[in-house]
Amino acid sequence: MMTEPLSGWRKVDVRDTRTAVDLAWEIKQLLDVDYPDAKKVVLVSDNLNTHVPASLYKAFEPAEARRLLERLEIHYTPKHGSWLNIAEIELSVFTKQCLGRRISNIETLRSEAKAWQNHRNAAQSGVNWHFTTDDART
Repeated sequence: MMTEPLSGWRKVDVRDTRTAVDLAWEIKQLLDVDYPDAKKVVLVSDNLNTHVPASLYKAFEPAEARRLLERLEIHYTPKHGSWLNIAEIELSVFTKQCLGRRISNIETLRSEAKAWQNHRNAAQSGVNWHFTTDDART
């Protein structure tokens, strides 16, 4: 899941796997399709082992990986602070609103996720997140 909390945009993609290559393709889609005119996209990510620049080099030729990385500004949430991650907040909403029942196959899950995404995007449902560094305990 990717989200732009201030505009109320999110993107949910259901995949069979959750690998470094999967992430690389999602980032390419984000940069080339969702934000093709943005010179720089700020990506806030947790510390999952696939959420690293090297993932792009696993999926693409070095020149393409470098091209994508030049458009990214990556920031990581604290290692034990997934609750700081706005995507985690959005995943919680998705879980409560869409996954409250058994979904028997991946195609149904994809369809349900897309419908939820479109509904939330049409409503421009943002994330009201007011955490500051003063609130953090270091």
